[in-house]
Amino acid sequence: MASITIDLSDSQFQKLQRLARAHGIATEVLLKASLEDWLSLQEDDFEKAADYVLAKNAELYRRLA
Repeated sequence: MASITIDLSDSQFQKLQRLARAHGIATEVLLKASLEDWLSLQEDDFEKAADYVLAKNAELYRRLA
């Protein structure tokens, strides 16, 4: 497992702590879950765009084959 260090302003860190407390979890758990969600969304967006391009150009690809 890898670890990473990031610099946050005091106000950013305080917001994270408040949000984590509101959900009853540790700040690190909140950050990890948020990052996992963000990465998943990025992957989903890429897959949707790739599917769209492939479907849109399917006839062209068929002709070129």
